[in-house]
Amino acid sequence: MGKTIELRRHTANDGDALTAEGVVEAVRIGRALAGPYDLVVSSGAHRATQAAACFLAGLGSTVSGGVVVDEGFRSTNEERWRAIYADTKKGDLDTFLSADFAFVEEEAVQFAEAVRRVGVHTPDGGRVLVVGHSPMLEAAVWGVTQTAVPPLGEGQGIVLVLDDGGFSLAE
Repeated sequence: MGKTIELRRHTANDGDALTAEGVVEAVRIGRALAGPYDLVVSSGAHRATQAAACFLAGLGSTVSGGVVVDEGFRSTNEERWRAIYADTKKGDLDTFLSADFAFVEEEAVQFAEAVRRVGVHTPDGGRVLVVGHSPMLEAAVWGVTQTAVPPLGEGQGIVLVLDDGGFSLAE
C-alpha cells in the first residue's frame, strides 16, 4: 500500500511570521485538507511551523505522530535562491535549473533526502503533511521524481506517492 507525502507551502507572511491574512487562509485551507495525517513536518522556519499549526486547527483532527521539525526541508542558501530570482525575475524551477543547474541539483539532493526520510517513517497507507517553502518544495519534487512542477502559490500543495520504492506525483 502506498504512502502519501503532501508538500505544502506556507501562506502569506511578513518576515518569518504569517500575516493575519495568512493565519486566516491557513485555517481555511486546513478545513479542506484530505487528512488525517500520521505526521506533520515543518521546515523549522517559524512561518512554516505556524502554518502547520493553522492547517491542523482548520483540519480539526489529531496527528498520531505529532508535529516535528526537519531542517532538511530548509535551505541554508536562501540568499542564492533569492539572487537567482532577482537575476531572472522568474520563480519556476526550470528557470532556476537553467540559471544554476549545479546549485539547484545540490539543493534538490538535500530536499530529496528529507522526503525519503519522511517516507521511511511513514506507515504503509499513511499520510504526511510537510510545510515548507517555494522553490525548495518544488526542488524536493525534482529530487525524487526528476519532474519540474510549477511554482507553488501561498498555501498550495503537491502530493507525492511512495509506492514500490519509488516516488511519483499523485494524479
